Amino acid sequence: MRLRVAVIGVGYLGKHHARILSSMPEVELVAVVDTNRPRAEEIAVSNRAQPLFDFRDLLGRVDAVTLAVPTGIHRDIALPFLQAGVPVLVEKPMARSLAEADEMIAAAAGASVALAVGHTERFNPALAAARPLVADPRFIEVHRLGAFPERSLDIDVVFDLMIHDLDVVLSVVSSDVESLEAVGVPVVTNRVDIANARLRFANGCIANLTASRISRDRVRKIRVFQTAAYLSIDYAAQTVEVWRLVKGAGPAATIEREEIEVASEEPLKRELADFVDAVASRRAPKVTGEAGRRALAVAQASVDKMAGDEIPSRKHESHENVGDTKDTEDTNDSRES
Repeated sequence: MRLRVAVIGVGYLGKHHARILSSMPEVELVAVVDTNRPRAEEIAVSNRAQPLFDFRDLLGRVDAVTLAVPTGIHRDIALPFLQAGVPVLVEKPMARSLAEADEMIAAAAGASVALAVGHTERFNPALAAARPLVADPRFIEVHRLGAFPERSLDIDVVFDLMIHDLDVVLSVVSSDVESLEAVGVPVVTNRVDIANARLRFANGCIANLTASRISRDRVRKIRVFQTAAYLSIDYAAQTVEVWRLVKGAGPAATIEREEIEVASEEPLKRELADFVDAVASRRAPKVTGEAGRRALAVAQASVDKMAGDEIPSRKHESHENVGDTKDTEDTNDSRES
């Protein structure tokens, strides 16, 4: 029996959700939902699904839903489904505040259903190929640079772009963030357009992240430095290079370069396949609500630092100012996160 799934929000990113889900043999794309009626009808026709204009019409008709709507309404749409026992995949950032994220996590736990967060870069084949080689990183350098997008300009670049990398860094460092420094500059808008955050973990690892939406070149790279090895991961090209210190029989050591084989694939396809399998097998998704909340908390702490505020303690994280990312559009194309 196929899993009955619907996509809520079929703008730039949501239409790719619909395309991929409609092609999966284990899925029946029941409907696509959008308040823009012509858009809903167009995407529905191209993916052999029913167009709907109110998400409430799906209740009782689906086994799972994916949300690609503005962040400001993630909670309002996700909660009725989670409370009804319907698993949800919600795009990043998972909510506009930590309080709303907590409500979503509690609802999923209360109904014992999956809540996944769409941090698509976690499903990038290059990262997947590199992960077995990452061992106790000591320094991580990340650059995510893009041209001026003329969209999502109502939010800081931290929530628009950097949150991708915050999630990845938090997933590869097995330690808590001990301290954080951040600076942001509003160059062409009244929001932060270029930002840098420096995270120090309790185990001594330091991560330095830069995100920009005003760069000439498009760069999406993460470099991981650890004892006797250095990994360079290019998310866009889906390539991995490893440089290792190799000690020979004599006193001299050599440095060897190896290019790791990567099976190129669309990260969003991998993300949706993981969610569908998690629902079908009743397991936790790869990127859980708790993981999405952790990335959101560090993103908010970074923005607070840029504004001159103190980093919030884990005991009272309850910010209400996370910007409304329009997940129906994204700076990355569908094969990227």
